[in-house]
Amino acid sequence: MRILIERKPVKVYPDPKRVIARFFFNGEERAVEVVKKVMELSDDEVFGLISPLLQEYSKRHRNITKILTRHCKRVLHSIEAAGFEYDDLDKDRKLLLGSYFTHEYSIESAAFFNPSIVEDPDQSDLVEGEKRVIISFRAVGEGHISSVVFRRALIDRNHDITVIPAGNYIDEAEVIKNAVYNKRLFLKKAADSKIDIEVLDEVGNKLQDKFDYATLRKIILDGKALQQDDLRKLEYDKILWLSDTYHEISFSRDTDISDRVIFPISEFERKGIEDARFVRFIKDDGSVVYYATYTAFDGAMIMPKLLQTTNFYDFKISPLHGVGAQNKNLALFPRKINGKYAMMSRIDGCNNYLMYSDKLTVWDNPVKLQSPKFSWEFIQIGNCGSPIETEDGWLVITHGVGPMRRYCLGASLFDLNDPSIEIGRLKEPLVIPNTDEREGYVPNVLYSCGSIIHNGELIIPYGLSDYCSSFAGVKIDILLERLKSSVI
Repeated sequence: MRILIERKPVKVYPDPKRVIARFFFNGEERAVEVVKKVMELSDDEVFGLISPLLQEYSKRHRNITKILTRHCKRVLHSIEAAGFEYDDLDKDRKLLLGSYFTHEYSIESAAFFNPSIVEDPDQSDLVEGEKRVIISFRAVGEGHISSVVFRRALIDRNHDITVIPAGNYIDEAEVIKNAVYNKRLFLKKAADSKIDIEVLDEVGNKLQDKFDYATLRKIILDGKALQQDDLRKLEYDKILWLSDTYHEISFSRDTDISDRVIFPISEFERKGIEDARFVRFIKDDGSVVYYATYTAFDGAMIMPKLLQTTNFYDFKISPLHGVGAQNKNLALFPRKINGKYAMMSRIDGCNNYLMYSDKLTVWDNPVKLQSPKFSWEFIQIGNCGSPIETEDGWLVITHGVGPMRRYCLGASLFDLNDPSIEIGRLKEPLVIPNTDEREGYVPNVLYSCGSIIHNGELIIPYGLSDYCSSFAGVKIDILLERLKSSVI
């Protein structure tokens, strides 16, 4: 007998009008031609083009002049190749040049799904029984490129959910490349990324055990300049692209959480940032930090990555290393267990695994935790976000894939002190796609990347057939009792 689940009436839909102004580059040769054409325009022609353009797009972007100026600077090499000096250009011409290397990208135009939910760091000015939360979503736009977007919501004492409307502007973060790299881990990740081993050996011989971005960039550019073969040059580029996967990003303090988008930055994630699983992590000293595991995808390879923040303005991002960080579905436990970090994963694509580590970014020795057992999960079983600590054990919401590639949500319970011990697992799905939820961008799929307990109820945000997201709720005591009686 299945547990009665309450589906909330709230649905969060994508907004195709939410656009970011992205840098657009169609090759060096074409860029030089565009620069020359713009430089042939008279001052009056330039003003006549840029003035109405600024008026139109200032209504769609927070600071369009800043964006266009930044994009103009990114084609500095093309400006010089065309025979001009950037510093000699007047402001209007710089803005017009920048506009030709800019295009709008609708980040939510194709799909909006796989939500994760955590407690908002700001719980001020609430009445008893209320909780403010931050929900992350996987948003998909043109070309199936995924990014991470956010909404803020309020859960009241009756478990009713109000999602705060999104703002009108979207802001990309400033990228800060000040990481200090560990040579051994960096070169191991480069080898895992199929970069030519001879090139790696050559570069590695010139690096110290610890190095920064500027040092690496100089070594890469110097080595690349000595190469004649274009394919060989590409291998040097790949090393620099890999270095871009270690970075920090910072959003302006005048942005709302819904204004912030984490968009692919490096070449190793150019096809998308997928399925962020946020968790509110309690450190040994009692302080709180938010982590998220996500999957970076370049169109061919998967790279698991870790994101961390304390305020949702400033984020530090780095790849995950080790044999246990080789696939999707990584989910960090919300605290250390027996002095070690703990992580769930699905390294083989169909089973759940458990790993421990002394370092947040290095994961080895995965041990199989769960295999598909029931008919609705015969294809695969995986987690739907980080385990949730309860008095009875670690509660893990799972996803199972069954016939006709139907995704359902289930639940399992594991021992608090030894999560390798499975206490119980629901024999029937907790949530299955109903008639109103099965049609969409990806039919017959329910999926979640994280849940939360509030006032005795487990609240599960979930994407339904990938076209929007909704919520379900179940009394936590009922669920736990059923799990404890569902002995494996």
